[in-house]
Amino acid sequence: MMAEHRFADAARRAAHLAAMALGWRPAEFWAATPAELVTALGLDEQPAAGPADTNVLGRLMEQFPDEP
Repeated sequence: MMAEHRFADAARRAAHLAAMALGWRPAEFWAATPAELVTALGLDEQPAAGPADTNVLGRLMEQFPDEP
């Protein structure tokens, strides 16, 4: 019974996200596969290479200071 509640809650949140971000109506959400939803939301893109190292960050801070 608990797994059913977790699925329902997750589905409700995902449907809300699809409606807000993509303008999907419930029928469009339920017709989509999980992979299609992930792609439509742009969640399948590769993350950035990683944080800049301190040398790169230092150069950027010199190049673009916060104060004029």
